[in-house]
Amino acid sequence: MPRTAHRLRMSNNNYKLSSTLQAAVGSLLRETWLTSWELIRITIPVALITKILQESGLIGYLSMILEPVMNLLGLPGSLGLVWATAMLTNIYGGIAVFAVLAPGLALTSAQVTVLCSAILIAHSLPIELSVSKRAGANLMPISLLRLVGAVVYAFILNRFCLGLGLWQEKASLLFKASAKSEDLWHWALGLLQNQGLIILIICCIIICMRIFKVLGILALFEMILAPVLPFFGMSRQAAPITVVGMIMGIGYGGALIIRETSTGKMAREEVFNSMVLLALCHGLVEDTLLMAAIGGKIGGILWGRIVFALIVTFLLVRLLHVLAVRRLSSL
Repeated sequence: MPRTAHRLRMSNNNYKLSSTLQAAVGSLLRETWLTSWELIRITIPVALITKILQESGLIGYLSMILEPVMNLLGLPGSLGLVWATAMLTNIYGGIAVFAVLAPGLALTSAQVTVLCSAILIAHSLPIELSVSKRAGANLMPISLLRLVGAVVYAFILNRFCLGLGLWQEKASLLFKASAKSEDLWHWALGLLQNQGLIILIICCIIICMRIFKVLGILALFEMILAPVLPFFGMSRQAAPITVVGMIMGIGYGGALIIRETSTGKMAREEVFNSMVLLALCHGLVEDTLLMAAIGGKIGGILWGRIVFALIVTFLLVRLLHVLAVRRLSSL
């Protein structure tokens, strides 16, 4: 009887373990598919449009328009289309254009990192700016901050990399090269291969996110940043919400801030300061992993971005405070 009971317990434990693993794998596959479907709906049309523009020669004209800004950042003019797409759609749309254009440009790792950094600060603007507005931040200042902040940080990062000879090796691109002379069948096959690769990247990112959560890495980020944020014009009540936005993105963090502002617990200035920081530094985990997957270096797309965002937010908060004091004293 004792042996039988032991075997039954072992069998039950094995069954529970098997059920847990099946549930975890099923959840992973569902989340990967849902995320990937949203990706496919955007990237395939974007890739088709980009291919048409490339074959018709219109890419050259668009590059001429965007070339001054991109040259300022040490990038080929055609990469302006990548950034413009990311700003109007989202990061996945930018990746779709990047997969078409990048293989023929002989980019360095530094250039890819600079481009990724600009995308990370300014992307999904129609959606994310609407979230910022609903949260209570004025639309124009936040819009300018994201665009100007992206250019300024990318410019500084480019000069820093050139000055130190950092990441000047040829970038290793995961995507299949797409030559202009290839027929549509081979181009379509390459597009499908790139889509499959991006879906695999998304699956790996979801796994990493879950591992980070279990290991407490996300909580560690919050523990490190939350005590610092009061120095940037936010109370301890607003700090954890802002940290969530920094880690998970404006969509999620902005929703929490919208909920808090509706209760009247956060002052208007505090909301603005929080959205300023989120404008320059959000999606620290998932978005950063996406950009790292296409060749961005962590030092530029994560640590440098955090430092830049904190410095700019600190200076802007202090400037606004001084201006407010002067205005009151003049009354």
